[in-house]
Amino acid sequence: MSLWGAVPLHPRVRRTQGSEDSSDDVRRVQRREKNRIAAQKSRQRQTQKADTLHLESEDLEKQNAALRKEIKQLTEELKYFTSVLNSHEPLCSVLAASTPSPPEVVYSAHAFHQPHVSSPRFQP
Repeated sequence: MSLWGAVPLHPRVRRTQGSEDSSDDVRRVQRREKNRIAAQKSRQRQTQKADTLHLESEDLEKQNAALRKEIKQLTEELKYFTSVLNSHEPLCSVLAASTPSPPEVVYSAHAFHQPHVSSPRFQP
């Protein structure tokens, strides 16, 4: 007997006699091994999912940055075309020949046929 007395068994540990003890031990070891493998596979799946989400997140961040850059570029182009249009309208013979219209009129494509209106973005 030890200094501490009899060591109590864990509540789930059951002591039996003879061959039942060894077969229970074998089953317990097999169950633990099976559980260990299942836990390991679960952790691998979780890690793989986290890696996939991380890569997807990085890809979306790159797409977002590219779209923000495109928005900035298009905004600058809009400012340029608005400026060109504002400077062109008082000189435009096509618009002067037509009847005055309210400012919210959408201009048709034929009103902008002059070759001197061009964007630096579309020049070769």
